[in-house]
Amino acid sequence: MNIRRPRLPRTRAGRRRWVQAVMAGCVLALLPATWLYVSTAGRLGTTADAPRTEVAVVFGAGLWDGEPSPYLAHRLDAAAKLYRAGRIEVVLVTGDNSREDYDEPDAMRAYLVRHGVPDTRIVSDFAGFDTWDSCVRAKKIFGVDRAVLISQGFHIRRAVALCEAAGVESYGVGVDAKHDVTWYYGGAREIFAAGKAALDAAFEPDPRFLGPKERGVARALGSTG
Repeated sequence: MNIRRPRLPRTRAGRRRWVQAVMAGCVLALLPATWLYVSTAGRLGTTADAPRTEVAVVFGAGLWDGEPSPYLAHRLDAAAKLYRAGRIEVVLVTGDNSREDYDEPDAMRAYLVRHGVPDTRIVSDFAGFDTWDSCVRAKKIFGVDRAVLISQGFHIRRAVALCEAAGVESYGVGVDAKHDVTWYYGGAREIFAAGKAALDAAFEPDPRFLGPKERGVARALGSTG
């Protein structure tokens, strides 16, 4: 099978238009990532910088044999550290429980309990299928107006931007992570995910599953009194 190679325009004007089109495409492709950086300026830091806030939101990041993956464990460690330091009161764990044999929120809850966070201070969102769904549900289902968000550095800007768009005043804590294959994959993925994030923020689609309002966060905060 013969594959025809693309040919550059033969005229100087044609080549100039081709270069301009490529440059315009590159600029458009980078606009969502630029929006993420601009919209989250001043809203990121470490566990030491995080403001005192009632609720922290930890996003799911996969399970290994039913236990939090190393990346997810780092996120949960940061939440436990904030709780022990008295900087947060309740942890909302949000993740995927779309199958009986895959339950991120319960695995996250068990990990936090083992690391010193009382079970009564943990609230589970079983329908956090992606970042936008988690942010919308935090606001509309669990009534969270302000939160510290916890994720890896390559994801935290998108999380903050989307939760802000969903109506949650947010501060992002980007936890450290080993720069392995997963880290580089996650960073590359964010370039493409930024485009979807921009569309989610602009059009505000409903989550895959919304459901009725829950008082889990309010009850957990009440138990802290």
